Amino acid sequence: MLTTAPQPKKLSVALVGCGKMGGALLEGWLASDTVSEVTIIDPAPLPAHFENNPLITHMNDTAQLQGAYDVLMLATKPQIMDQVCEGLTGKLNKSTLILSIAAGKSISYFENYFGPDQPIIRTMPNTPAAIGKGITVACPNTCVSQKQKENAETLLSAGGLVDWISEEHQLNAVTALSGSGPAYIFYLIEVLAKTGEQMGLSKEMSMKLARQTVIGSAALAEKNDETPASTLRENVTSPGGTTQAALEVLMDGRLENIYQEALLAAKQRGEHLAK
Repeated sequence: MLTTAPQPKKLSVALVGCGKMGGALLEGWLASDTVSEVTIIDPAPLPAHFENNPLITHMNDTAQLQGAYDVLMLATKPQIMDQVCEGLTGKLNKSTLILSIAAGKSISYFENYFGPDQPIIRTMPNTPAAIGKGITVACPNTCVSQKQKENAETLLSAGGLVDWISEEHQLNAVTALSGSGPAYIFYLIEVLAKTGEQMGLSKEMSMKLARQTVIGSAALAEKNDETPASTLRENVTSPGGTTQAALEVLMDGRLENIYQEALLAAKQRGEHLAK
């Protein structure tokens, strides 16, 4: 007799903040049939495509929140996090996992509001998560169970890849590399396109070439994920050719040092903001 494997339990979620990132994750949860209910706490009106969904309840503020949830996700701006946490104090069941995607707010910050016995996971996503192409790095406190880690990964994977660290201080390096990283890539696209114009190409053609070169190169790196980036670079570089001429300028011009200095500056800024 054939038996059907048990279906994973659907999660009840309270989502504080339904902006670009929170809204994108919510779309992923609904599409993957991950949630049994979602309570959205956001003073702004819901996007139209969420309005009549039977799984969604909308509240304007935390004063209306009640009931036990599997997960409470904090997807609001760090600047108003004090106000949000004050409104949530005393309202959460101790079995509710707090999952923060807010930048710069430490685990101890949330423990000060909810207690050291509240399961809390601090994460650092990046903006490509809004289209399911990001990566999120997560760090749990000691109260988080294995099942809660699995639940968190289920929710976060709507934004792309998920990885874990056990040392919270490493999130500053994660922020510098992947959290801020999309801005470095967008700046690269800007520079490539601008230089294309200076060499006589139209603005439209330059931007198209710059964008697609970055998109295609990233896709190639993803497809060959076990091949070192240096090997992919060497595969494009013919001795004495145009690519080698350009790379010699980049390497002699301290590009590696500039990237190192930039990431270190971002890491140090993150450490300062976390204090």
